[in-house]
Amino acid sequence: MVRRTGLIRTLIAFMALMFWAPVAAAAPGPASAPRAAAASCGALAPGASPAAERAIAAACAEVAAGTWYTWGGGHGSQPGATYGQVDPTDPDSAHDPERLGFDCSGLVRHAYAKATGSDILNGIASRQYYTHRAAARFTAAQGLAPLLPGDLLAWGTSKDLHHIAIYLGAGKMVEAKESGTRLMVSDVRMNGYFGAVRVNTGQVTGHIHQTWGTDVWTKAKPSLGAERVYAFPYSTTIRVQCQIHAEMVSAEGYDNDAWSYLPDYRAWVSNIYIKGPAWLDGVSDCGTTTPVPMV
Repeated sequence: MVRRTGLIRTLIAFMALMFWAPVAAAAPGPASAPRAAAASCGALAPGASPAAERAIAAACAEVAAGTWYTWGGGHGSQPGATYGQVDPTDPDSAHDPERLGFDCSGLVRHAYAKATGSDILNGIASRQYYTHRAAARFTAAQGLAPLLPGDLLAWGTSKDLHHIAIYLGAGKMVEAKESGTRLMVSDVRMNGYFGAVRVNTGQVTGHIHQTWGTDVWTKAKPSLGAERVYAFPYSTTIRVQCQIHAEMVSAEGYDNDAWSYLPDYRAWVSNIYIKGPAWLDGVSDCGTTTPVPMV
């Protein structure tokens, strides 16, 4: 009786081992998940600049490390991972203050700082997309065909760009997606996709100026009544292509009828909100220079 019981126990243990072993082998533990994700992270198409490739490598290194998404992460005084904050609209962010990581724009900032040795993309997603360091821009209607690895993908509307990621090629991207997840490689989501920008990591061309004020709207035409395009949340570096005398604007005790065309925003802003003289020195008149979407 004892021998039979022992034999039965041995058979049960053997069958359990045979049943569970394949399952355990097929289900990698937490330590192997980042390695598996990192294996597919890299430039997946030719044509990227050396700086773009370095930016991709920096982002992929964070994927390999299993770095967390954390709301507000990566927006310290210098580029790099930081502890996050609780997003009052997202219950999944409850542990973000305990996690060292990046949000979407924090990752982009970190990657391009590593690539260039300079903090060239400091700011939130919209500020990064509308950067004056744009070498080229692409609309959603153009799809992914003209994009190169390292281009920045944005989601939302011109008034509210809420997510940004780095294109890898072959329909893939590396991103900090949302609270409760680690940095990852994903298929590019076309739902809500707004467009892309190629970052110029070299010398910036054009007339570079600085705005002042908060929540200053750019307009589709040089008029206060024109459609709103995007509001500067705070003082912002902008590239001006040309300027024109149009509708008079009065604000903060000043009057000015000069408006500047901003090619990176495809929009206009009153010169009253640009630091400098009422009519910007060295900037041509739009009457002799036709505004175009990109310089």
